[in-house]
Amino acid sequence: MSPDALITHFVGASALILVAAHAAGWLARQLKQPYIVGQLTAGIALGPSLLGSVAPGAHEALFPEGIGPALTGFAQFALVVFLFAVGYELDLKLLGNRARTAVTVALAAFVVPMAVGSGCALLFREQLRDLGMPRDLTPAMVVFAGVALSITAVPVLTAIVRENGLARTVPGVVAVSAAGILDVIGWTVLAGTLMDSGGEQSLAWPWRVTIAAGFVALMVLTARPLLRRLLWGTRMEPSLRLALLLGFALGSAWVTHFLGLHVIFGALLAGVVAPREKGGILDPDLLRPLHDVSSLLLPFFFVISGQSVALNSMDATGWVAVLMVTALAVVTKIGSGTVAARLGGLDTHDARTVGVLLSARGLTELIALNAGLQAGLLSTPLYTVLVFMALATTLLTQPLLLLTQRLAERARPTPVVHDTAAPPPPTPQDGTRPAPVADVG
Repeated sequence: MSPDALITHFVGASALILVAAHAAGWLARQLKQPYIVGQLTAGIALGPSLLGSVAPGAHEALFPEGIGPALTGFAQFALVVFLFAVGYELDLKLLGNRARTAVTVALAAFVVPMAVGSGCALLFREQLRDLGMPRDLTPAMVVFAGVALSITAVPVLTAIVRENGLARTVPGVVAVSAAGILDVIGWTVLAGTLMDSGGEQSLAWPWRVTIAAGFVALMVLTARPLLRRLLWGTRMEPSLRLALLLGFALGSAWVTHFLGLHVIFGALLAGVVAPREKGGILDPDLLRPLHDVSSLLLPFFFVISGQSVALNSMDATGWVAVLMVTALAVVTKIGSGTVAARLGGLDTHDARTVGVLLSARGLTELIALNAGLQAGLLSTPLYTVLVFMALATTLLTQPLLLLTQRLAERARPTPVVHDTAAPPPPTPQDGTRPAPVADVG
């Protein structure tokens, strides 16, 4: 394919991706669902499983093989911007006096699904072979199965909390705080899993661990004060500040990718160490364009994710696996989150609300699944199963939240109104007026 033809195909595919994904996201929001649900659905629909099956000629014309690297590059850039913003907004100081409860909920909501997922990977090895996994699972594959069940999507959860008016309530604060801690734990375990998975790396994993630890220490101890002096001390204009920070995030992502992790870890780390304003306030001139750029370009990531979904490989075993994995994902998250919140002092309704909120996976799950697929920890059929699980759990969060609210309303005691007024005097049958009542007051 000539360079001119490549550019033509890429521009046409980009136009289709942006329009279809954002239109589907708008439709999902009209149906009271998160924006991501519509975008992911559009990505799957534009992939080879649906569009490629219904109109293979149109799919080949719209998405020729030659533009694959360009689309992947846009998707990776969108992920770097998005996760840099996530890391920049991550502030565990917001825990306040609910810190112990949030930590307890986060640990329970990670450990229980992690144990169940890893245990099921060992218990159902024969069924996983039918989904393309090897006979002997590596330790990294087993751990990744647990990570896939334990993830919570902070962006989707935050959006649901805001849309339901829970941002200033106890369950809303505990759920968002616990999800932030879950993010830290989940990304750390996932980083270790990907590093242990090997791959085409020239460095042995002990060296990579050592270099990664040194890089993290360098970023935390050196990068933040240097950036603070450069960006805030010189009163640099917002557009130049944004450009330099995005370059910083991309460079950090390049280092972690070189170490055999993924660009997502470098981007997240760059966001965490990026300096805030005085008092820990987030810079709106930085945060607003980050959200705009990431929301505009994330559809490329959803399309790349959809390209790897293989509906044609889904037989009865695959759909049964979707049902089982979704049920496990919902039950383990809601159950562990609810029990931990209840033990942390929340009442039954608030604890149940926290558990339901933590069951949302969404974009964060897709990012982890893509990283696992690229590292060889997932087969394509199992990746498809887990993508449907992520979509199903995200779809179920809002209805389950409404159900918990209805249960709370039914459990609320109905106030009893006692009528203390004296009954009116009986009307005589002969039609005469009743005698006046003497005032004894």
